[in-house]
Amino acid sequence: MEFSTSTLMMIFFIIALVISIWKIYAFLPNKALEDDDTTDDIQGKLLALMLKVIKENKGNLNSAELFFKMQEDENFDSQIFWRFNHNKLNQILSKYYIQNPNASSILDIYKIIG
Repeated sequence: MEFSTSTLMMIFFIIALVISIWKIYAFLPNKALEDDDTTDDIQGKLLALMLKVIKENKGNLNSAELFFKMQEDENFDSQIFWRFNHNKLNQILSKYYIQNPNASSILDIYKIIG
C-alpha cells in the first residue's frame, strides 16, 4: 500500500497538530491557585473586611488609615491576601462606589451600612 506525498504530509501534519495541542493544554492552568486573590470569593472577603473595619471605626477614616486597619484586623489572612496593597483597596472602593452610586466617600459607605 503506497501513500502519495500529499497524504503522508497530511498525516504528519495531523500528528504534529495533535501533539502541539496536547503540549499547550498540559501547560495551561487547570485549577485555581491556593493563594489566588482574584477570585470572586476572595474579593468578597476583602469587601466584607473593608465594610467591617469601616463600621468599627464609624467611617472616620481616610483610605490610608483604612488600609492599615484592614491589615491589622484579626480576620486579615496575610497568606491569602499577600498581594493586598493600597492600590487594591482603591480598586475595591471604586467598585463599591460604582455599585452604590449614592456613596462617594468612606463616610457615605458607613452611612449606608451603619
